[in-house]
Amino acid sequence: MKQQILEAIERFNTIIIHRHVRPDPDAFGSQVGLAEIVKASFPDKKVYVVGKRDPGLDFLRVPDIIPDDVYEGALVIVCDTANQERICDSRYTLGEMLIKIDHHPNEDPYGNLLWVDTTASSTSEMIYELYLFGKDQALKMTDEAARLIFAGIVGDTGRFLFPSTSQRTFQYAGELIGYDFDRSELFNQLYELDPNVIKLQGYVLEHFIINEDGAASIELRKETLEACGVIPSEASLLVGSLGNIKGIKAWCFFIEEDDQIRVRLRSKGPVINTIAMKYNGGGHPLAAGASVYTWEEAEMVKKDIIEVCK
Repeated sequence: MKQQILEAIERFNTIIIHRHVRPDPDAFGSQVGLAEIVKASFPDKKVYVVGKRDPGLDFLRVPDIIPDDVYEGALVIVCDTANQERICDSRYTLGEMLIKIDHHPNEDPYGNLLWVDTTASSTSEMIYELYLFGKDQALKMTDEAARLIFAGIVGDTGRFLFPSTSQRTFQYAGELIGYDFDRSELFNQLYELDPNVIKLQGYVLEHFIINEDGAASIELRKETLEACGVIPSEASLLVGSLGNIKGIKAWCFFIEEDDQIRVRLRSKGPVINTIAMKYNGGGHPLAAGASVYTWEEAEMVKKDIIEVCK
């Protein structure tokens, strides 16, 4: 599959790379890291990264803005996106060929070519693996591509703490830090929090609930977010904050937005992506997301979490 992807990249003159909505560092790391590799390897090709801008991740890259006609005859690659519904920018269907590169369970096998590796810690790890496969043929790594890919791996492994981190992950990370970029600055950009978000974190630690089976949850309603001066995407940064609490097996953040309630599920063992699938979502066995539209539905999610923790 890697050979077929490489041949497709070599064949097309225009390459447009997408990722998922509400991006995280792995979405940007894989998307833009791949773009940087392709640009360095094939300077004559036109390479674009698209999707809604996330100001909190501008330090990784501000996406390109392109008209529809650029898609004519183009190769489109979607990184780190399990389901078509989560692809940011619906124009991904306008190209001549579509490739999916992802590490989530392959519930929606879209695209002309699919490379899905659920054993990879991140899609960024897969992009580095693609480079290793193709470096003797055409692919070139740059310092900027290494920075982006490393950021994606760090983000999706929780700084190498999550179970998805493997010996392969550490090997690749060790090779990537040999390139010229400032790791200290990158870690600061990834993990420094605005004082308003820290204020909300205090609310989370004070108000989360946990039962005797280790099922925990916290509701972050609009009035709470407004009182702290925090937007929903910033609130999502705190989802890991309950992971260090003794006794918690699985937990859920409910983050209220204008049109829905975002559900952020995490676990130390019980499988929770099956819960996410029941509520318009999906993800990894121990980290998943979904959407509900009433607080009554949120109560149903809480009951499901309690059941998997028993």
